[in-house]
Parts: sequence; structure tokens; C-alpha cells
Amino acid sequence: MVVVGIGARAGVAAADLCVAVDAALAAAGLTVSDVTVLATADRRAAEPAIREVALDRGWRLVALRAAELAGQDVPNPSRVVAAAVGTPSVAEAAALRAVGPAGSLILPKQKHAGITVAIARLGPRTRDWPVP
Repeated sequence: MVVVGIGARAGVAAADLCVAVDAALAAAGLTVSDVTVLATADRRAAEPAIREVALDRGWRLVALRAAELAGQDVPNPSRVVAAAVGTPSVAEAAALRAVGPAGSLILPKQKHAGITVAIARLGPRTRDWPVP
């Protein structure tokens, strides 16, 4: 099971999401077909572009409350995100929370045009990624 976690501003375009997600998948050596879940904050899960990307790619959409995300330990928390959203991480926390306690982050947050993407999978970490 591979999960893509996304953090984005309101009104993000589906095309921009696709570019950011595809870049992260390429960096992790994965393809669209390797992914089963797109996870994000509940306030972003209602965004048309997020829903469109999940549907078009055949991924299940998982919406997580800020309190759930805030309870997830992440390697790269952000004070700015915490102040704006109520959790120090969206992309990394969503990916890790959705994959569950037996999972691990395989690509830390990557930023592209105001979109943050992280990837987690069920199973142990297979590579040590530099902290962005």
C-alpha cells in the first residue's frame, strides 16, 4: 500500500496537483499505479481539484481532521503550517496516518508551486532521504 499525502492552498488547480504528485512519484521511483490512497486534511478533501485527481487516478481519498494530523509524529514539522492549519504537518502527517503504524515515510515532503507532497508505504523505510 502506497499513500500520497497532499497539502495545498484552497483553490489549487488539478493540473498543478498532477505536476507536483508526478514529480514526487518520480523522485521516489514510483508510478501512479503503485498508489492506492490520496490523503489530506479534511478541509482540503472537499476541494474539486483534490477530488478530481483522486478519482481520475483511481485512488481512494482519505480526509483527516487537523487533530488527527497534529497527533502524527513527522520528520519535518512547520510552525507556519501549524499556525495556519492547526497541525504542524499536512502532507507527511496525512501520508503516515493513512498508511498506519506499520508504515513509513518513503519520500519526505516535497514542495512544488504551493503544493506539498509526501509519500508513505506499508512496511519499513527503504531509503534515508535528506531533510528538505
